[in-house]
Amino acid sequence: MTEVVRTHPLTPHMIRVVLTGEELRGFPVGQFSDHYVKLQFPPPGADYETPFDPAVVKATQPKARWFRQRTYTVCDWNPGENQLTIDFVHHGGAGLAGPWAANAKTGDLLQMVGPGGDYSPSPDADWHLLAGDEAVIPAISVALGRIPKGVPVHVFIEVDDESEEIPLESPGNLRLTWIHRGESSRESSQIPKAISGLEFPEGEVHAFVHGEAGMVREVRKHLVLERDVPKENLSATGYWKYSRTEEGWREDKPEWKRQAEKDLLTEAAPKVTTSKSHSETDISSR
Repeated sequence: MTEVVRTHPLTPHMIRVVLTGEELRGFPVGQFSDHYVKLQFPPPGADYETPFDPAVVKATQPKARWFRQRTYTVCDWNPGENQLTIDFVHHGGAGLAGPWAANAKTGDLLQMVGPGGDYSPSPDADWHLLAGDEAVIPAISVALGRIPKGVPVHVFIEVDDESEEIPLESPGNLRLTWIHRGESSRESSQIPKAISGLEFPEGEVHAFVHGEAGMVREVRKHLVLERDVPKENLSATGYWKYSRTEEGWREDKPEWKRQAEKDLLTEAAPKVTTSKSHSETDISSR
């Protein structure tokens, strides 16, 4: 069990929440840059509240009133202060976690399980590619801090507009491209086009591509079939799926994985050698 220490907005649609609690002591994070926790929320209209026993809820409540789990990246863990930081994307009253974060106050309780994790930038790669939407900014931010000094890292992040950009830094040679979707639907990502237009540096790449499932599948196929990126050099999974709740996406994900693997069995397209198509912000090594 955790409780809110403080909250503050990072952008019009992103809220930072700092948590603490005795159960966090010794929190086992550090191995990966994409550590995540699963937050547990009672659904609207539930006759129980946080804290609750998940096993008791499942044993005594109809399935429609079972708690909901939402997965979020660990943005920061400060063992000295025993504080865990999570950034939430919110869009008005939609969803569970976003509205909770928008209304959270000091002392509010939040239940979670974890952490999990799988990816960290390879220290042996010649360069790195990181891409995603707002939901992936926390994981990208942590990963950037682990890029070795001077190693090139290309980053593509898609957000609504300039107001959703946040400062990002890296010891590596950071080339950061913010993509503004403007009036475009979140279903129609511009990230695949941006990456297909990137002139790849020489050497071996280690790539991290996460976010909306359709975008991730398209970029994954491009990298493996058209750019000859070995699958073992690629972390690419859908964080979410357009028009689906997290519960719905969990149901869809096995089929998504099957189709994503099937993509790679098709004949490779001609290799891409086009040049950069989006303006970049170059941030020197530190």
